[in-house]
Amino acid sequence: MIIQYKPKRDWLETIIHLEILQGMALTLRKLFSRPITRQYPKEKPTFYPGFRGQHALVRDPQSGTSKCVACMRCAQVCPSRCISIRYHQDDDHSPRIMDSFEIEALRCVYCGYCVEVCPVNAITMTDVFEYSAYDRESIFFDKDKLLSNWDDFMRTSPYDQETYVNPFWRPRGLPESELTAASRVSVPDDWRIENQFVGVRYQKPETGRQRTGE
Repeated sequence: MIIQYKPKRDWLETIIHLEILQGMALTLRKLFSRPITRQYPKEKPTFYPGFRGQHALVRDPQSGTSKCVACMRCAQVCPSRCISIRYHQDDDHSPRIMDSFEIEALRCVYCGYCVEVCPVNAITMTDVFEYSAYDRESIFFDKDKLLSNWDDFMRTSPYDQETYVNPFWRPRGLPESELTAASRVSVPDDWRIENQFVGVRYQKPETGRQRTGE
């Protein structure tokens, strides 16, 4: 580990208190700049693809129920262990049938891992963020509540259920050959790895040139 110490002040900087003058100059600049505070709730924030809000289980248009196949990946990857799933099988070779799906949203850290790891795009995080409550039970989402969250989201949002895509369903940087069939969906160009900076420097794989972020 490299420790970089602040340069020692000379006698002139000590006399004129340079740090105080720098702080006053910063205050003066901000005094005449435009305010950046949003007057919420009169001014609503702008949502972008991939916003991590209220959880929802995507309803299958054909079956009318959840797309979940009870693979348990979301429960296993969740760092806060807030997802609980129960399922049953008629026999060893039959598909799993999800009986219950519960999310304790008060424990969630909104990392989006559950959405990203789902192979069938059965779970999403909607644009809804205004869902505070006075009791814990109201923010404890079971299967019916999660499906209801999806219905409310589709009813109040400009998205269409048939064409809605969450960018987390297609993880950035993975080639299409490594994605499940359900994850091979189109996403906005700004969510593709070649159109982004990763960290301070990103090396483009097609050219080998380095691009420096600001």
